[in-house]
Amino acid sequence: MKTLITGARIVNEGQTLERDVLIEDEYISAILPSGSRVAADKVIEAVGHFLLPGVIDDQVHFREPGLTHKADLFTESRAAVAGGVTSFMEMPNTQPQTTTQDLLEEKYKRAAQVSPANFSFYMGATNDNLEELLKTNPQNTCGIKVFMGASTGNMLVDNPETLRGIFAHAPCLVAVHCEDEATIRSNTEIYRRKYGEEIPINLHPQIRSAEACFISSQLAVNLAREYGTRLHVLHLSTARELELFETNVPLEQKRITAEVCVHHLWFTDADYSTKGSFIKWNPAIKTTDDREALWLALLDDRLDVVATDHAPHTLEEKQKPYTSCPSGAPMVQHSLAAMLEMSSLGRISIERVVEKMCHAPARLFHIRRRGFIREGYYADLVLVNPASPWEVNRHNILYKCGWSPLEGTVLRHKITHTWVNGYLAWDNGLLDDSSLGMRLMFDID
Repeated sequence: MKTLITGARIVNEGQTLERDVLIEDEYISAILPSGSRVAADKVIEAVGHFLLPGVIDDQVHFREPGLTHKADLFTESRAAVAGGVTSFMEMPNTQPQTTTQDLLEEKYKRAAQVSPANFSFYMGATNDNLEELLKTNPQNTCGIKVFMGASTGNMLVDNPETLRGIFAHAPCLVAVHCEDEATIRSNTEIYRRKYGEEIPINLHPQIRSAEACFISSQLAVNLAREYGTRLHVLHLSTARELELFETNVPLEQKRITAEVCVHHLWFTDADYSTKGSFIKWNPAIKTTDDREALWLALLDDRLDVVATDHAPHTLEEKQKPYTSCPSGAPMVQHSLAAMLEMSSLGRISIERVVEKMCHAPARLFHIRRRGFIREGYYADLVLVNPASPWEVNRHNILYKCGWSPLEGTVLRHKITHTWVNGYLAWDNGLLDDSSLGMRLMFDID
């Protein structure tokens, strides 16, 4: 099967150029001058559209197994493809938790049966599974996830000896959630004594405070420097934490990298008054000053990757009182369109959006033949109409939970087509999930 995409403006490796792209089976076979008119089984006329590499989201929670009333691998991978996300890396805090190699492989088998997007899964750390962690194969698994802050079940890793063992001996990248549990518990108790279970949602960033984030992030960075660990710090949310990371250093030279999520770039604590618990995430959305510092750090490369921390809960769960309302919200269907909206507003160039959402994850994780529009690479591609405004609403949301914190927002960029491994999975609002995604592979020695 040959598909020719003609007349598009290709955004790739820091440039935007009008070119044609020929797809043959799973791969990009040729990048040609616009109007090449080569023979193809199908021609997509893309004049006026941007053609991007597929987005690689390095942090999602798709809730399977055990929490499938919220989401599952089938529903959320479909939503991802609709939003131009062609590859995802999923977290281990499911039920059961992904803390053994056998449970990890069960997830891979399930995704191979249902996911139209490409996939990888993190191996989850606990205080007592170091032996299992060391069996992780860095060539076919994206990394080890360590919750250095509050989490469900026994996934809070707070044993100093265990942490040192992970940082000293991990066979692959270590990705960390950094919030100091003792600080969070102390802050929670202060507000619980004052308000009981009905703590106002706008106090969430005071409970899960900037200090809690910094204490934990500093510990992770110090351990990584001590042991030479390949460390990736997830969802940075504060200005203070940014001093821990290097500026203007090429990604390939870094041993310690950092991620920011779309919601920390989009919202501030002023939005709790209208959005309430629908923007209750961990780490918390914080001040306008924090958001502006995150933007500056994204542009000077202290922050390497933009991801989502896609974490759905049901509407019923999100309407509970503060202390029983779970943190997290869905974002994977809307992350690319939201970042392109920020590009339209002049916050970031479209070339930098592609760098942070497509190229950088591929480089950082050493993903094999993905993340770029290059001949011989897998044809993970997204076609975007930059002048087709649409409103996020319950009728076009594909998440199993059925809602989005961006509801009512008008976005100017519409994802019209998404190819996964050369297969047209999303075509102007119609999703074809008859072809399944692949397990991501990593070029790690």
